[in-house]
Amino acid sequence: MPATPSSFQRLHLIATGGSIMHNLALALRQRGTHVTGSDDEIFEPAKSRLQAAGLLPAAEGWFPEKITADLDAVIVGMHARPDNPELLRAQELGLRVYSFPEFIYEASKDKQRIVIGGSHGKTSITSLILHVLRYHQRKFDYAVGAQLAGFDLMVQLTEDAPIIIIEGDEYLSSPIDRRPKFHLYQHHIGVISGISWDHINVFPTEEIYREQFKIFAEMTPKAGTLIYDQDDEQVQLVTVPTSPDVKYVGYGPHEHVLRDGKTYLLTKRDEQVPVQVFGAHNLRNISAAKEVCKQLGIKGKDFYEAIATFKGAARRLELVREGQDSVVYKDFAHSPSKLKATATALKQQFPKRRLVACLELHTFSSLNPAFLPQYAHTFDAPDVAVVYFNPHVLEHKRLPALPPEAVQQAFQRPDLQVFTDSKALAEFLHQQHWQDTNLLMMTSGTFDGLDLTALATEVVDK
Repeated sequence: MPATPSSFQRLHLIATGGSIMHNLALALRQRGTHVTGSDDEIFEPAKSRLQAAGLLPAAEGWFPEKITADLDAVIVGMHARPDNPELLRAQELGLRVYSFPEFIYEASKDKQRIVIGGSHGKTSITSLILHVLRYHQRKFDYAVGAQLAGFDLMVQLTEDAPIIIIEGDEYLSSPIDRRPKFHLYQHHIGVISGISWDHINVFPTEEIYREQFKIFAEMTPKAGTLIYDQDDEQVQLVTVPTSPDVKYVGYGPHEHVLRDGKTYLLTKRDEQVPVQVFGAHNLRNISAAKEVCKQLGIKGKDFYEAIATFKGAARRLELVREGQDSVVYKDFAHSPSKLKATATALKQQFPKRRLVACLELHTFSSLNPAFLPQYAHTFDAPDVAVVYFNPHVLEHKRLPALPPEAVQQAFQRPDLQVFTDSKALAEFLHQQHWQDTNLLMMTSGTFDGLDLTALATEVVDK
């Protein structure tokens, strides 16, 4: 009988320092597996977390001698290249080589798999579902891309959990497997939260990108369920009911009222449930999570009881500091759809306050001149809109120089402030008047080390 992930005793992770990969290493160690790993660069918090568990490699780099015939399997992360010396050695020895999604699927073959896909909202929806299940003490496994309050790890794999909740990324599975991750999980319940072209380096046209979601939708099995945003035009193109054996469930924004800067959900029992997240996109995320929980046997009243205590996913409209007449939020937003949703949400939540919003262009797509026009009018909501990018990142990604005026033109906002020096950006923000003004910082990076905590303190205390 061939060995399976549940019986594996010795595993090696190539690119173990990645966000999701180091969490997998920690989860495997937690279940008693002997785990080793390598990476050519490991940053915080992965470095400290691996070190505390005794899993930090002795030296950074790739060491083919670590790949031995007694390994049950090797798991390779996206950070590695196809010619990685350890990967080549594993192939030479004929070892099993898994991508992250392949391994998660193999480890959860006997579970009901719920996969949350979409260009935006998938982390928040996944977080909402996990929060509700944990609140009601349900057994579940999970794999999610963001650190969640109350969860030590972003990956959990156990023997007894009957279900697994997976954040279904559409990016490639590994350097030697060019399939989108969410095609490999083989979901029973699937979610498509929205489609907005991204990852131009992998999906060069909008049509090719959208096709990946169509494939995902069509993978929904007999007696399976596909839950989708019924108002998203791109989603509508790929979720046309094609199988009489699949349950199709569309959703929209949850009914609500906004009162004194707080959002209340309206229930069928005419109750008003206060929630700690806000914005039209989060009201859609709540609806999606509610539909998934319904499929898992969570009743409406139980869902609302749990959701009232949900504080949000890390770096998703995360409150940094709050004062009497100003708040500072940070957000992972960087794609056009996320940018528009986040900035609009904060402006609508505090309509009487000025909004200063800063976006860092950091990803390959966001810095690509061919993709930049997708940002047109997505940054209209703030009173003061600022874009920052580091020219050195362009060089690193081998992209052409990006004149600030080209960014301004792409966003279709003449008063857009564009900075290429983080010190100049910090000075600009320090000079702002913060009375009755909120600050929103959006990036998948760090604004090149800008001290957001100190800045937030200055904004609120001014």
